[in-house]
Order: sequence, then C-alpha cells, then structure tokens
Amino acid sequence: MSEDTKVTAELRTGFGKGFARRLRAAGQIPAVIYGHGTEPVHVALPGHQVSLIIRRANALLELDIEGKAQLALVKDVQKDPVHQIIEHIDLLVVKKGEKVAVDLPVVLVGESAAGTIANLDATHLSVEAEATHIPEHVEVSVEGLEDGTHITAADVKLPQGVTLVADPETLVVAVSVPAAAIAAEEAIAAADEAVAEAQAEEAAAE
Repeated sequence: MSEDTKVTAELRTGFGKGFARRLRAAGQIPAVIYGHGTEPVHVALPGHQVSLIIRRANALLELDIEGKAQLALVKDVQKDPVHQIIEHIDLLVVKKGEKVAVDLPVVLVGESAAGTIANLDATHLSVEAEATHIPEHVEVSVEGLEDGTHITAADVKLPQGVTLVADPETLVVAVSVPAAAIAAEEAIAAADEAVAEAQAEEAAAE
C-alpha cells in the first residue's frame, strides 16, 4: 500500500442533504463503508486527498477509523452532474489476499495498418483481481492490425493474477477502413470508369 492511500476517516452520526452540504463546505466527503456482512459505517473523508486518489479507477483506501485500520475499495462515486463536485462515495470492505470483481479500463496501444482505424467497442472489461493488486488498466495492442481484425475479451492478455469475468466473446476492438475513405475510393473508381467510357465513346465515334 502507498502512503498516499492512507486516509484518516471520521465517524459521522449526522445524515441528510443539509448535513452532507455542511460536510462538503468544510472540505470533507460523506461516505459509507459496507460489505463482509457488517453493518454500514458512515464516515467523512478528507476531500482534497481523496479526490486525488480516486482519479485512479478502482482505488483502494487504507482507512484509519478512530485508530482501527480498514481496507476499502472505491465502488461508486456520486457527483453533481453540473458542477462535478463529489457528493458521496460508496466503499466496499476488502481484506488482503481477497479477490474482488472490478471493471478495468481498456487502453489501446500501437497503430493499426495504414488507412484503417481501431474502434474500441468495450471501454472496460470485467475481471477478478486481488484487492491489493488491482491493475490500473488493461492494454490491447493494435499495432499493424489489418482491416477486418476483431479482438475479443478472450484475446486480451491480462496481467498476472487477473482472471476474466466478462463474456469471452465480448467484442473489444474492431479494425476497419473508415466509411469516408471507402466512399472516396468508390467515387474515384466511378469517376475513372466514367472517363474510360467517355474515351471509349469518343474513339468509337471517330
């Protein structure tokens, strides 16, 4: 665990929109911790520190709750749709060595063959990974891939210790020639054919 993910959480007994608003005004974020059959625990988190940590998908926090250590995985972040202010965070209790189901972002690396584009059909893949060793993302190489190439979830090379949960047949990447390029080629071919026909007609007339 990184020192950056060690967070001091304060237990809270107040609830409701008004209380949550006052917490946020004081630079804190309301959160609830649940899982492993335990009763939900309501806490307040340091806003600035946590907002930096959760930029990473599936962030893991090492909480200090009144002297008691608790690992928790960020499962849901609720934001104001207009101002993008973090309104509430849901945290899942996890234990070292435990495996958890998470969605990992898919990142494309490399360039497909000239004249083609690689379309990312699945932006995330559902996997199972050890709670304390969750990768930031999975990489999919499209280097040199030709038109018509399809990459499914089963084709993706996952980091060590990570297993696929998503349907193996899920389409992740499809390589194709852009429709505009195809239309341009067809237009050029049609123009060339028209010129050839005109030349043939002129030759016949002579």
